[in-house]
Amino acid sequence: MKTGDSIRILPATADRWSDLEGLFGARGACAGCWCMWWRRQAREWTAGKGEGNRRALRKIVSDGGEPGLIAYVNGVAAGWIAIAPREKYPRLARARTLKPLDDTPVWSVTCFFTAAPFRRRGITVRLLEAAAEFARKRGATTLEGYPTEPKKEMPAAWIYTGIAKAFRSAGFQEAARPSATRRIMRRSLAGGARGGRPRPR
Repeated sequence: MKTGDSIRILPATADRWSDLEGLFGARGACAGCWCMWWRRQAREWTAGKGEGNRRALRKIVSDGGEPGLIAYVNGVAAGWIAIAPREKYPRLARARTLKPLDDTPVWSVTCFFTAAPFRRRGITVRLLEAAAEFARKRGATTLEGYPTEPKKEMPAAWIYTGIAKAFRSAGFQEAARPSATRRIMRRSLAGGARGGRPRPR
């Protein structure tokens, strides 16, 4: 963050919908997704691409759900992190490299979006730290994420699940390495502790 910047991170709720809608913009963050990729089956997501996915996300918040957190920088909605119990993301179970590692009940961080003017300012790490506290207060004991370990500079749209370096900075440890570039990382939330004991695989 820049010297003097003020950052607040708050749950995405019905009264903040317009902020989230403004942050995501006409493209719904990326290609009409509206952060519904992991929540909907492939055919359903494709059929809803754009307006259908926007309505699906709005229904979650309208029904009282909190599907993620919004980062505000100097009062402007600047960043987003999606977080929920893993079972809220049915496509994780079908992803070949992201099947459950064990029987540990986890909450999952699945997606990030930062508005272009605010990138490279440490917002992702701040969002991860806030997500850990958010999940802990709701009874979670383990937070899991699925970042990439890019070997070179990549467009933001290709690393929407985050990068491993940011997760490490936020106290996560590698629990599995299902592919050359994909990591499964966990942070223990017991007692508010940072980090966690990984289970290599």
